[in-house]
Amino acid sequence: MYTVIFYEKKDVLLTQFRESVPAEGEGIKVKGKKGSVVNVEQIDDKTYHIHIEP
Repeated sequence: MYTVIFYEKKDVLLTQFRESVPAEGEGIKVKGKKGSVVNVEQIDDKTYHIHIEP
């Protein structure tokens, strides 16, 4: 399991434990908002920061 933290601009939208990490360019829906993944940043072995834009 991975800790995935979703960001829109510099605001944290959601923190989740997930079995997979979204890829760049993938369409995603977070808290009812549709967007696409702009950047995937690996912090350590199990923590990822996902930057999205609407």
